[in-house]
Amino acid sequence: MSHATHPAHSLVGVGVGPGDPELVTLKAVRVLSHADVVLVPATEASADGPGRAEQIVRAACPTLRGEIVRVPFSMAQKRGVGPARIESWQASADAAIAAFQAGAGTVALATVGDPGVFSTFSYLRGSVEERMPGVRVSLVPGITAMQALAAAATTPLVEGHEILALVPATVGPEALGQVLDLADSVTVYKGGRTLPAVLDQIRSRGRDAVLGTDVSLDSEQLIGLEEVAEGATLPYFSTVMSAPVRTMTGGSL
Repeated sequence: MSHATHPAHSLVGVGVGPGDPELVTLKAVRVLSHADVVLVPATEASADGPGRAEQIVRAACPTLRGEIVRVPFSMAQKRGVGPARIESWQASADAAIAAFQAGAGTVALATVGDPGVFSTFSYLRGSVEERMPGVRVSLVPGITAMQALAAAATTPLVEGHEILALVPATVGPEALGQVLDLADSVTVYKGGRTLPAVLDQIRSRGRDAVLGTDVSLDSEQLIGLEEVAEGATLPYFSTVMSAPVRTMTGGSL
C-alpha cells in the first residue's frame, strides 16, 4: 500500500437536499458541474435505475463536465458493520480511486440531504483516506429532510430556548423515549419500517407529530399523527417531526 500524499486529488461530499432540484445550493451545482467524476449512490431500491441523488443531480445540473458513476451502497443491513456493508464501502472507494488513477482531479459524491448528517459520504471518505493518505476532503452542505419537513408543515423546528434533537429510529424505542422526554422538538429519521414503535413512544407522552414522505417532491405526503392507521409503515424516505405545541408568539423566549 502506498503512503504517498495526493495533494492534487480532491474528494468532495455534496449535499443535494431532500429531492426538489430547486433546493440544491448554487455551490453544489457549481461543484458537481465542474467535477471530473460524480459518484451517486445506487441502492437495492433503485435497482438498475437512477437513485434519488442521481435524479436530483441530472435535474439540477444539466451540463456536467464529468461522468456520473453509480456506486453500490447497501441499505439491507440496518445496524452494525456486516459483509454487505463492508463490500459496498469497498466498491465505492474502488470507484473513487479508479477515477483518480485515470486522471480525475476532483471526484464528488452526491448525497441526499447533507453530507454530514447520516450520510453515505462518511463511509466513502474513510475508505478512500485509508488508501490515499493526503487526499483533500471537503463538504458542501445541503438542506436536510427535517428542514424540508418543517418548511412543508410551516412549523418551526425550534424557537427561543427549545432543544432540538435528531434521532435515527434504529436506536430503538427505549432510547427514543429518553430523547422525547428531554428534547422539546424531536425529528426521527429511518422510521419507515418501525413506525408503529416510533409513534407509540410519541403518543404515550401526549405529543403531536407530523409525518412526511417524499417531502419537496410532487409525490410529497404530509400526514398528521391522528391520521396514521394502527400498525402502518412508511417508505424509507420518510421523516417524523414532533415539535412542541406553541400557544403564544414568543412563548419560548
